[in-house]
Amino acid sequence: MSASGSAPSRESAIEQHSIDYVPGAERHGKVWHQGPFWFTGNFVLPTMVAGFVGASMGLSVGYSVLAILVGVGFGTFFMAFHANQGPRMGLPQMIQSRAQFGSRGSTVPFAATVFVYIGFLVFDTILAAQGIGLLLPDGKLFWYPVLITASIVIAVVGHDLLHFVQRWLTYVLIVVFAILTVVAVVHFSSHPVPADAPATTAGWDLTAFLVQFSLAAGYNISYSVYVSDYTRYLPADAPAGKLITAVYSGATFSAVWLMSLGAILASYLPNPDPILALREVGDLLFPGFGLIVVITSVLALVSIMGVNAYGAMLTGTSAIDGFRKVRPTVRLRVVGLAVVGAVSLLIALLIPDDYIGSFNDFVLLMLYFLVPWTAVNLVDFYFVRRGTYAIAEILKPNGAYGRWAWRGVTAYLAGFVAMIPFFSTSFYVGPVAEALSGADFSFLVGLTVSGVLYLLFSRNLDRDAEAEARAESEAELEGTVR
Repeated sequence: MSASGSAPSRESAIEQHSIDYVPGAERHGKVWHQGPFWFTGNFVLPTMVAGFVGASMGLSVGYSVLAILVGVGFGTFFMAFHANQGPRMGLPQMIQSRAQFGSRGSTVPFAATVFVYIGFLVFDTILAAQGIGLLLPDGKLFWYPVLITASIVIAVVGHDLLHFVQRWLTYVLIVVFAILTVVAVVHFSSHPVPADAPATTAGWDLTAFLVQFSLAAGYNISYSVYVSDYTRYLPADAPAGKLITAVYSGATFSAVWLMSLGAILASYLPNPDPILALREVGDLLFPGFGLIVVITSVLALVSIMGVNAYGAMLTGTSAIDGFRKVRPTVRLRVVGLAVVGAVSLLIALLIPDDYIGSFNDFVLLMLYFLVPWTAVNLVDFYFVRRGTYAIAEILKPNGAYGRWAWRGVTAYLAGFVAMIPFFSTSFYVGPVAEALSGADFSFLVGLTVSGVLYLLFSRNLDRDAEAEARAESEAELEGTVR
């Protein structure tokens, strides 16, 4: 089927696949759909919160936007190049890591990935509940379970519903936030700045610039673990250039826009709360528009909560399958999603009220854990194995790629350890970061060390033996097409 082919008829609206291979006959969708999917995926309130940081540290709006633009542009580069793996391999993103880490060795990046998914799910739940609280009676014990349950239902239906919701929300978000952004820019540029607003003393600060850059880059790099989950149903011949461009443009545009809006709000509003700030600025147009903005944001949050729950289920199932073979049934997906929901609810109820400070540390931790993985995974796909894998062997816990692949595990751990002196969080600052006044270059170190080491370790990889496994794998997969 071509990249523009229509979807084959399917008996059930509920997705039947999870961590298994998607046969060619069931591939469907269009490459351009990836643009709006990742636009909406990134156009959520945590993205705006990531733009608060530069201004809170004394960086001017202009320099904050520059740091955001460069950081997002850099981080999304790595994210977008994962998009090509989905249609080529027909597998979710993280189970592909078995080729580099082994079926059990991949548990290391799997654990970090589940942390990312559940972390985002928790912060999204908190923000969505706060938004609803502006319209309806507030209450964590009621709204947290309701919101998480709604996201679980979306994830149970699965891939196609997630794409549909994300795609159509894009148009609503663009209209509502375009109006809000114009209102914010016009108002703050034509009215006196409050005496206690950061903009009154803002300017250039190297440390603040680098922190904002790192947060922006790390935020979009964190989406690397999602990408193939939503490209794996595309036809295998989907054009790589167009696919990567669609993902890159959607994720970059939304992140730059919303983080920059966050920088504006944090510069002109003292100690802004994301929900209250949107309502305050929206109501400058007319009373009630702020509430429209907030409710639109809540809808986007519920949608991305479904995406996060879905990804956590896929990754958790992949981890379990490495130790005990599981059948990827719909029932297993429902059970897995219920567990994800329960864990997320518990954490959301226990997290401190100062979640913005917690969120900044969370983004940095994502960066630390995921950078070595993305380096190893991309180097393997584009430079070592060049997109050719024995897919059936990846799906076997004791397959040709082994249980513990020393090359990937060693390169990952070495990259992570090399990053430690460069860490800069509220609870730990490494010696190099301290010497640089808190500036964090750890992601550059991790990318370089893990990527280069894995490339060096792979020079003696037995590609001939793997070629035989690939031929057998293709025959096996053809025999299992339904």
